[in-house]
Amino acid sequence: MRNTRFLCCVLCAAVAAVVTLLLFRSTPSVAQNAQAPISFINDVAPIFKENCFACHDSKKRSGKFDMTTFDKLMAGGTNGEQIVVGKAEESDLYSLIVTMDERRMPPRDKGEALSKEKAAIVQRWIKEGAKLDAGLDRKSDLVKELRTRWKAPPPPTAYKFPAIVNSLAFTPDNKNLVVGGHHELTVWSVADAKLLKRIYTRAERAYAMTFLPDGKLIVAGSRPGQEGDVRVYDINGKILKDEAGVAILDGVNEPTVLLKHLVDTDDSVLCLSLSKDGKKLAVGGCDRIIRIWDLSGGIANPKIEQTIENHADWVLGISLAADGKHLLSSSRDKTAKVWDLAAKESVLTFPGHQNIVFDVASSADGKTGFSVGSDNQVRAWGTSGEGKQVRATGGHGGEIYKLVMHPTLPLYVTCSADKTVRVWDANNGTNTKTMQGLTESVFAIAISPDGTLVAGGGYDGEVKVWKIADAMLVKGFNASPGYVAPKK
Repeated sequence: MRNTRFLCCVLCAAVAAVVTLLLFRSTPSVAQNAQAPISFINDVAPIFKENCFACHDSKKRSGKFDMTTFDKLMAGGTNGEQIVVGKAEESDLYSLIVTMDERRMPPRDKGEALSKEKAAIVQRWIKEGAKLDAGLDRKSDLVKELRTRWKAPPPPTAYKFPAIVNSLAFTPDNKNLVVGGHHELTVWSVADAKLLKRIYTRAERAYAMTFLPDGKLIVAGSRPGQEGDVRVYDINGKILKDEAGVAILDGVNEPTVLLKHLVDTDDSVLCLSLSKDGKKLAVGGCDRIIRIWDLSGGIANPKIEQTIENHADWVLGISLAADGKHLLSSSRDKTAKVWDLAAKESVLTFPGHQNIVFDVASSADGKTGFSVGSDNQVRAWGTSGEGKQVRATGGHGGEIYKLVMHPTLPLYVTCSADKTVRVWDANNGTNTKTMQGLTESVFAIAISPDGTLVAGGGYDGEVKVWKIADAMLVKGFNASPGYVAPKK
C-alpha cells in the first residue's frame, strides 16, 4: 500500500533496508571475523533490538521479560529465557531463537525467525562467556547506547533509486527549494532546477521542515523504527567541499551547519509547526507525544514549554493557530483535536473523518479547522464549542496527505495519492486550481513565502513547481542527485 504515507512502520523499515543495502556497502562487524571475540554492544545488542525489543522493552515486557538493559536481559523473565554462561545449548534464550516449535522468539505472528548467521552470533557470544563490553554500565538503556554509537552513512554520490520526497520548503528569498533526501537535504534552484547544495544529515529521512524568521532551517526527521530527531541547520554554513559545482555541507558534525539538536525520540518525528512570530515550535510523531518549545530566547536557548499526550496513535499533523493560544493536531487514531495552550487542556475532538487524519491546519482567524485524510475528503469544522463540521469537500481521487494554508490569501493547498496538487478557496471549499504532471503519489507540498508558487514532490522523487495564479508549470526535476530513470 505505497499510497499510504504512515500506515505501517514495517513498510518504512522495509524500504529503508532495501535502499540501504542497494546504495551502500556495509561495514563488516567484529562478529564477521571468526577470530575476534563477539562484542555484545556492537554485534549482539543490535540483533536483540531488531528482533526482540518490540515485545520485550521496558513498556510491554512480554512474559515480564525486559531485554533493554544488560542486567534485565541476564535475569530472564517468568518463562525462563535465562542465559547459562558458556553453554549456549543449555540457555533458554538461545533455544527459543533456534527452535522450530511454537514457542519461538520472535513469535511467528511477530516476525521472521533469526537467520542462521544471527543465531550463530548469539551462540558464540554465550559460549565466549556472555560478556558485557568493558566500560559499559550493566544498567544502561541499550536503546540509547545503540543510538549513541550509530554513525550516519554518507548519502550516495549518485542515486541508483529515487528517494521518496516526504518534505520540502522554499528558502525565505523564494529562489531555492530544500528537499529531503536519503541522509541529506538537497537545495535546488527554482529558476533552472540546478542542484546547488547537498547537506549531509544523521536522519535518514526528513518528514517536515520550516524556516525560522532568521533563515535557519528546522527539520524533523528519523531513521524509521530506530530513532527520530529535530535539528536546526544553517544551510549557508561552512562548505566541506565542492563536487562538480555542488557545495557539500556536513550537517552531522560541523557546528556552523548543525546549529542545534532539540530532541531525540525512539521513532520518527513526523510533523512540526512554527508560530507566525517564530517564537513557538510544536512537533509530533510516532510516540504520540506533542512537544512544544519556547524559542523566544533564540534557537540557542530553547525551552520545553509543555508536552501533550492526547492521541491514541501516531501524531501525523500539527498546526499552531494564528492566535497563538491553540494547537490543532491530527492522528492515525482517526481524530483531529484542539488543545488550549494556556489552560493545558484538550478543548475538543473532531471525529468526522472516521479514518486516518493525515494533516490539519487552522484558518487565519483561528475559528475554523481544516483536516484531510484517508477518506479523500477535506473537512472544515469549528474549533470551539462542539466542533461541528462546516462542510466536507471531495475532489481528490485518493488519500489526501498534506494541507498547507496560503500565507496571505484565503486559500489552502492539498496533495494526494491521486497524483495531483490542488488549490482551494478557504471560504467556500471550491477547488480553484488543479496542478498535474506528477506521476506518483504526492506526499509533500510547500508554498513560497511570497505566495506565488507551490511545489509538490512524492513517491518517485519527482518535484514540480507551479504558479498558484494560473497553475502553469515553472520547473520540474527529480530530487535524487545523479539518478537516471530507466528507459521505458
